[in-house]
Amino acid sequence: MSADEASPLLSVRDLQVQFDTAAGTVQALGGVSFDVHAGRTLALLGESGSGKSVTAQAIMALLPKPAGRISGGSILYAGRDLASAKTRAVRRLCGTEIAMIFQDPLSSLNPVFRVGAQLAEPFRRRRGMGRKQAWAQALELLNRVGIPDAEHRISDYPHQFSGGQRQRIMIAMAIALNPRVLIADEPTTALDVTVQKQIMDLLADLQAEHDMGMLLITHDLGVVADVADRAAIMYAGRIVEQGRIRDVYDHPAHPYTRGLLDSIPSIESSQERLTPIPGAPPNLLAMPSGCAFAPRCAFAQARCLEGIPALRTPRGWPDDHTAACFRTEEVLAHD
Repeated sequence: MSADEASPLLSVRDLQVQFDTAAGTVQALGGVSFDVHAGRTLALLGESGSGKSVTAQAIMALLPKPAGRISGGSILYAGRDLASAKTRAVRRLCGTEIAMIFQDPLSSLNPVFRVGAQLAEPFRRRRGMGRKQAWAQALELLNRVGIPDAEHRISDYPHQFSGGQRQRIMIAMAIALNPRVLIADEPTTALDVTVQKQIMDLLADLQAEHDMGMLLITHDLGVVADVADRAAIMYAGRIVEQGRIRDVYDHPAHPYTRGLLDSIPSIESSQERLTPIPGAPPNLLAMPSGCAFAPRCAFAQARCLEGIPALRTPRGWPDDHTAACFRTEEVLAHD
């Protein structure tokens, strides 16, 4: 049985999230569904503000209270619906079963505690280890993620490390208790290309070692091209396309996906200017009727302004490649 046929570790179905603001209620997620399998990576892609990080926060019970709340759908893990579970119950799973690498390691690490103390804490709190044993585990983690001279650096503070090293420390904290699911939220943001490659290789090695399922969140399509198995493209709080990574990249079935790919610079292209997506994402307080991408879409017709298209498989394509577009076949014909 293949990983895609096996039961998923994490199954998100029709997830809806709302935020109450002074200006009104924002529908941040409008029905998001995906699966994360053991040993496989799902890349969640899209522009800033599309709902990627909100999805991760909802899974980890980190939505800001009282403004943010899950208003519908389910998050199934090990037979439990985390969407309806109490926050305290979900938090008990965090670190041991589901872990997260946050966007900004400098703000996520405590500046007044040594790195070793922060790495040792989960072993003391969750595993009941003594101080000496937990410190030894912390040192092993630093060596595992490739921090040079770890024996001496373990007593340093976060600001004494480079950006790439801090990201490695964040990864070490996330994998400390061998979680089954790892959520990596923009793990290579603000890192140079060489360090990005090192971080992605490290994540791939750790995933293979522990057979983790990984949800990789990013706006950088180039970062995940060689590491993800599947891609889910988000726009305005919805998934508009989902499929195997190569199918999505080579044959985009949604105009938004095509726009994202066209805006990536290529060394093989003689084109001097990039092709941006016209317009701007919609205001979530005043969503347009019909397809949210229609005002920016070159394929839009009258019906696109009236109804919201559901995810469907284009005629003649594999069942695991879906797109939320009325004109999917025409989009594919432009390959």
